[in-house]
Amino acid sequence: MSVGKFLVGFTVGAALGAITGILLAPKSGEETREAISDTAKDILNKTDAKVKDIQDKAEAVVSELQKKGDEIVGNIQNFINEKKDMFKPSEN
Repeated sequence: MSVGKFLVGFTVGAALGAITGILLAPKSGEETREAISDTAKDILNKTDAKVKDIQDKAEAVVSELQKKGDEIVGNIQNFINEKKDMFKPSEN
């Protein structure tokens, strides 16, 4: 399952659960609207935090892969240069 689908499902499920709980609670209209607003803000903040965390982790992985890729390219270039030197004619 992709992270994006999980986050969408998590957010929708949390929102529906929260709204259902709020609507079934015995409160006035104003209190209910305030509770819905607070819950929506809370869900948005939690979702933003999760997305930021996932982005940070992804950036770290990409950075590490870039470093390893650069190292591999350097090793290949060194190997090629060493082999080229082996086949150069001797200067006598």
